[in-house]
Amino acid sequence: MEICKILKKTNAIEFGAFKLSSGRVTPYYVDLRVIPSFPDAFQMVSNIFVDAVKQKLGTESFDRVSSIPAAGTPFASFLAFSLNKPFIFTRRNMRLRGRERRVEGILIPGDRVLLVDDLATTGLSLKRAASAIRAEGGVVSDAFVLLDREEGGRERLAETGITLHSVLNMEETAKALYEMNAIEEEQLNTILKQIRTK
Repeated sequence: MEICKILKKTNAIEFGAFKLSSGRVTPYYVDLRVIPSFPDAFQMVSNIFVDAVKQKLGTESFDRVSSIPAAGTPFASFLAFSLNKPFIFTRRNMRLRGRERRVEGILIPGDRVLLVDDLATTGLSLKRAASAIRAEGGVVSDAFVLLDREEGGRERLAETGITLHSVLNMEETAKALYEMNAIEEEQLNTILKQIRTK
C-alpha cells in the first residue's frame, strides 16, 4: 500500500482533538495537504489517483474535472492534466466582483463533471460544490477522493444522486498503518471507533 507508506513518511495523520470543516470534533486528523510539499510522494499518489479513476470510472463518463477548495485542487488539476480533461473549480462563496460566479472556468450546460477532493468525511463540501455546478447547468453524478473517512459522506452524497468513489477508505488505511507499525493499537482502535460511531 504505497499511499499508506506516504502517509507515514509525511506524518499526514495526527492524533488529538481536531475541529473539522463540518464543525465536528474528531480524535484524529488526516492532512493530505502536506503531500504536494513532497514532489516524489505527490507524483506517486497522483498517479495512483489517475489509475483508480481510469479503472473505476473510465475516462468517457465525465467531460470536466472540478476541484473542491482548497485541498483537492492539486490532485484535481493533476488528474485533469493527465487525462486531458478541462479543469474547473468551485469557490466556497460567490465572488463579489468580476463575473460573480461560484464556478470558475468554462462550464457548458450539460457537461458531466467529476468532483475531486482529497478526502470525504461528511460529504458536505462535495455536496455544496455539486449544487454550485448544477446551478450553472453542469451534471454531477460522481465524486472521487483519495480517502473516504467513512463518516457518512458516501450516504449523504447518495441522497443527492452522487456516487462517491475513493482510492482508500479509512478502515483499510488504519489497519495497513497498524500492520506497518506506523500507529499503535490504541490509535487503530480510536480510528475504528470513530468510523463505527459516525
